[in-house]
Amino acid sequence: MRSLLFIPGDSEKKLAKGIDSGADVLLVDLEDSVSLENKKEARRVTAHYLKEVADNANCPRIYVRVNSFDSEMLEDDLNAIMAAKPHGILLPKSEHGKDVTRLDSRLGVYEAENRIGDGLTRIAAIVTETAIGTLNAGTYGNRSQRLSAITWGAEDLSADIGSIKKRNSDGSYRDIFRHARTVTLLGAVAAAVAPIDTVFTDFRDQDGLRKECEEAAIDGFTGKMAIHPAQVATINEVFTPSQEAIDRANAIVDAFHVAGNPGVIGLDGEMLDRPHLRRAQVLLSRARKLK
Repeated sequence: MRSLLFIPGDSEKKLAKGIDSGADVLLVDLEDSVSLENKKEARRVTAHYLKEVADNANCPRIYVRVNSFDSEMLEDDLNAIMAAKPHGILLPKSEHGKDVTRLDSRLGVYEAENRIGDGLTRIAAIVTETAIGTLNAGTYGNRSQRLSAITWGAEDLSADIGSIKKRNSDGSYRDIFRHARTVTLLGAVAAAVAPIDTVFTDFRDQDGLRKECEEAAIDGFTGKMAIHPAQVATINEVFTPSQEAIDRANAIVDAFHVAGNPGVIGLDGEMLDRPHLRRAQVLLSRARKLK
C-alpha cells in the first residue's frame, strides 16, 4: 500500500469519487472528520457504501477508521460496518500493541457472526497520537496476524502534549514529532508490517508533498496517507520502485546467487554484504506486489 486516502464516512459524494482516485487504499473515516452528532449517519452511509462497491473489481481496498477505544464509540462502529465486510480497520490512538490484540479479538467475533473468513479483516494502527502511544511504538510485534501497517499522526499528539507548533520555520518537523515519526518507522519494521508516513496537510503544495514523500521513501517508509485526491498521484509515483532501482536490486540478487550466496560480494566496484541482499529482496517483493 503506497497511497491511503482519507474520505469522510458521511459524504456520499466524496465516497463515490474515491473509486477513481487511484489510491491503493481508501480510509473511510468515522472519527475526526465526522462530527459527534453525525456519527450515526456516517455509519449508515459507510455500511451502504461498502456493500455497494463490494463487487466492483476496480475499487481499492477499503479500511474504516473507527473511533478509539477510549471514545466508547468503537463498538457502535463495528456493529454498523462489519456485516458489510471492510477489508480492514484503522485503529486511531492506539497506545500499546495490546490494543491491536484487543481489536483482533473483537473482529474475530464479528467475523464469526457475519460469516466472514477468520482473520480476513486486517488492522492498521495509528500509534503516536498520544504521549504514551509514542513511547510504546515498539510493542506491536507478534500482537496480531491481522496487523498490516503502522502509521503515525501529529495533530492529536500536538494536542495531547500541548505543543504550539509542529514544524520549524523551514517546514521540517520539530524534535518531538521527528521522534514520533522515527519510532513509528522502527516499530513497524520490528513488527514486520508496512511503515506508512502521516498526512501532508497542505494539499495545494505539491512541491512540499513531493519533498516529504521523497524523504520518507529514503528513510524506509513504503507509503503515505493522503487527505485529498490531488495528492494520490505524487504519493504513488514516489513510493513505486523505479525501474533503475529494480534493475539494481535484481543485479544484487543475481550476483549473490552466482557467487554461491556468500557473506560478501563485489559488484561494480562496490563491496556488498547480506544487508544489501535483504534490502534488494524487500524492494523486489514490493515491486511484484504492485504489478
